[in-house]
Amino acid sequence: MTRDDRIEWLESTLTESIVILDGGMGTMIQGAGLGESDYRGDRFQDFPQDLKGNNDLLTLTQPDLIASIHKAYADAGASILETNTFNSNHPSMADYAMEDLVSELNREAAKLARTVADSYDRPVLVAGVLGPTNRTCSISPDVNDPGARNITFSQLVKTYTEATR
Repeated sequence: MTRDDRIEWLESTLTESIVILDGGMGTMIQGAGLGESDYRGDRFQDFPQDLKGNNDLLTLTQPDLIASIHKAYADAGASILETNTFNSNHPSMADYAMEDLVSELNREAAKLARTVADSYDRPVLVAGVLGPTNRTCSISPDVNDPGARNITFSQLVKTYTEATR
């Protein structure tokens, strides 16, 4: 099924029925009971910072787990799989000193979800996830300076532009 076919299927189906989106990726990952070494995998074995909790990194270090979660949702009837990219943006990845991986994380997560979706004999779509950053430009992080912001609107535009490349 081509991209145009998928778009046509979605538009047509939405006029007739409900389309089911998958569920939470983070809760499924938490249920797997992963430890620090699982998050690191071979590639980041010697990385100088703790990585446990960086669920988006699992696309690179535990792709079989992420694929199995996508598959579980599709098997349960989801017609749209969301990429494992909730925190794949520069500010969020900076907490792990992994901001240079943003493009790779987004690209590989989309490829992985698309591979799973294509394994079905029915239309299964993939939606890219752009989660919030861990910074806010609407509330001051400093009670003594209500005008202070830890990120600007322009920086957020740059963040989301980078995440969608």
